[in-house]
Amino acid sequence: MTRRFGAFAAIAALALSLFTTPVAQAHGLPATIPLPNGFMPEGIEIGGHTAYLGSRADGSLYRVNLLNGKGEFFSKGPGPGSASLGLKLDDRGRLFVSGAASGQARIVDARTGAVIKTYQLTTAASTFINDVILTEDAAWFTDTRSPVLYKLPLGRHGSLPAQSVTVPLTGAGLPTAAFGNGIVTSPDGKSLLVVADGKLLKVDPKTGATTLTDLGGEVLTNGDGLLRQGNTLYVVQNRLNTVAKFALDRTGSAGKLLKKATDPRFDVPTTVAPFAGRLYLPNARFSSPQTPDTTFDVIAIPRF
Repeated sequence: MTRRFGAFAAIAALALSLFTTPVAQAHGLPATIPLPNGFMPEGIEIGGHTAYLGSRADGSLYRVNLLNGKGEFFSKGPGPGSASLGLKLDDRGRLFVSGAASGQARIVDARTGAVIKTYQLTTAASTFINDVILTEDAAWFTDTRSPVLYKLPLGRHGSLPAQSVTVPLTGAGLPTAAFGNGIVTSPDGKSLLVVADGKLLKVDPKTGATTLTDLGGEVLTNGDGLLRQGNTLYVVQNRLNTVAKFALDRTGSAGKLLKKATDPRFDVPTTVAPFAGRLYLPNARFSSPQTPDTTFDVIAIPRF
């Protein structure tokens, strides 16, 4: 750890728990929520007591009442072979959707399911628009196959732009293969944090300049969805069936592993969203056949 992390690292070390433990189930709300057969979920977003999920099968969107586990389709996808991955909901009821290999981002009315606008972020032959985060003035999308971020600048009252902006990532620590999965802001809000190829990248949103966050030697193998709450960062490690919890410094330059958690119901969870003291994770089941009859679900665990 660097000196600037100093006192913070010492405090975090007191809470350190370097072991993986099954997480006990919470009471009161459904702990396992079934999704439609063949849905193939990946991203999850929660607003109020409603969870929104996207399909890797055809890009359709599905919402679930977390109080009773009942769900419904509310937006029809582009069709077979299309996908809806990372999702984020703004305070105007708009759902920002990552379009995977289509190179697109869609803005969807979370109430009616109507597509408000579609952006062609890139026309590159190899692209995979993976996740999205909202800041005060922009929506930022990651691309797993290209060292860039795509920005939708938001105007006054959240007005949508005419087109997107491509921000190339630069820096000696950039991965050479997978460039971007999950994305969040740093605790101070000045940087973007992206998990890619086992690393946590800190990105200057103004320039694209990228450095590595010092995680004390921890490698984020199979790092996928990210969730930051204050200085706490949760990293979903999908094929490891694990969620790792880190304490970050204010700038996102360094972090300390606090604990890892798993659950016997995990079957390659991909992303994570919080509600009522719990973490909700969709099981993508990448290790299972992806057929119209394959079963899928969302798993809730107590926040740890």
